[in-house]
Amino acid sequence: MLYMGKSISVSKNSVIHTYISRVSKPNRAIMNAASSDAIRSATKGLTLLSIIASTSPFIGLFGTVIGILETFSKLGNQKSASLSVVAPAISEALVATAAGISVAIFAYSFHLILKRLSYELHSLLSSESDVILSLHNEK
Repeated sequence: MLYMGKSISVSKNSVIHTYISRVSKPNRAIMNAASSDAIRSATKGLTLLSIIASTSPFIGLFGTVIGILETFSKLGNQKSASLSVVAPAISEALVATAAGISVAIFAYSFHLILKRLSYELHSLLSSESDVILSLHNEK
């Protein structure tokens, strides 16, 4: 293991292994490159998730507006409109808003979770880098 004793071996499954196996002595630049590569890979879908979270309520509202416009168009062709005719149509239109908000809540929640995990990954890689560099500098 990395933190036990003075072992300087790094697991072959580690992101850092691919980088330090290419050089004779690890340095800060190599460690930063490994960390940046891992963070870039881990955060690849965050932008799309953020876009989905921010636009889905608007898409839902757009569906609601279209539904209400259609309802008023149909009501305009009728001589009278009662609540029993209007309420179901508007209720159906509001389903689009509810769907958009639901998608936004899940997308935003997952966005925050993944963002936090990427921060933790960055912290872990930074700690690993510090340990590896300090062990190699002792030699």
